[in-house]
Amino acid sequence: MIVITGGAGFIGSSLLHHLNKLGETDILLVDNLKKPSKWKNLVSAKYSDYVDKEDFLDLLFNDMLGKKPSIVYHMGACSNTSESNDHYLMHNNTVYTRDLALYCQENKIPFIYASSAATYGDGKEGYRDTLDHLERYKPLNMYGYSKHLFDLWAQQNNWFNNITGCKFFNVFGPRENHKGDMRSLPTKVYPQVEAGKGIELFRSHKDNYAHGEQCRDFIYIEDAVKIIAWFGKNPHVTGLFNIGRGEAVTWNRLAKALFSACGQEEKISYVDMPEKLKPQYQYHTCADMKQLREAGYIAPFLNIEESMKKFVTWHREHK
Repeated sequence: MIVITGGAGFIGSSLLHHLNKLGETDILLVDNLKKPSKWKNLVSAKYSDYVDKEDFLDLLFNDMLGKKPSIVYHMGACSNTSESNDHYLMHNNTVYTRDLALYCQENKIPFIYASSAATYGDGKEGYRDTLDHLERYKPLNMYGYSKHLFDLWAQQNNWFNNITGCKFFNVFGPRENHKGDMRSLPTKVYPQVEAGKGIELFRSHKDNYAHGEQCRDFIYIEDAVKIIAWFGKNPHVTGLFNIGRGEAVTWNRLAKALFSACGQEEKISYVDMPEKLKPQYQYHTCADMKQLREAGYIAPFLNIEESMKKFVTWHREHK
């Protein structure tokens, strides 16, 4: 039995659909379906059962699931970078992950979990996923810190010999509408671009970056879940890995790719960044992908233009 926590979320549900394509259906989904639109991510997917995240650990620890998991993909977390409830983030992102990882360690169950590029902070220390650099990083928000704490915990206890962490950069694609303000830019603005309307990007507040030239390492969800599933098929590959493309792409290029994929004229304007966002805004991210490649993952990644064409095609087919 495969377990996917966060199984109705963006990455979790996309992983579920991908595993279905690979013939896997004995899958236990763990999530919280209080958000009314989340269930839509599960339509047409195949899985054996569903358990609420509040009940899952008790059922697991007391052997009440019927059988032990063969692998756990822990994609569940609060991913709101502006979440201000520190207690909630510590419990939900750090402690929950620690307890689940400990169970998997004790029962020799492969454990693949979601970390985040938010752990890197402002990028001054680079974006290397090797463990010898881990203590240098200083996250800019509590979300990133909650993820970083578990990474540090795992390192201090030598768990990375047995578990696999995924430091997701800017993943975008279908099935993230339920995330509200935390949706990626393409998902937020797709309806208005398709309708021929313009979009707004943040102005730069640094002299060395023009408006819209702030950079991110964007990776399409299809590529991201292929990497996660590859870890599942290769449980000997353990450690902490960046999940990006290894290329910094500007918001301007991302927006232009979306306009092009929709067959619409480019209409981009720039607005001031909210004051509360300025102190924690990353102007440049770029994943160092050397470690993943050296581990044996050789599949190519879609570039931004190819990704956007797939993104638009999917949305047109799933109105």
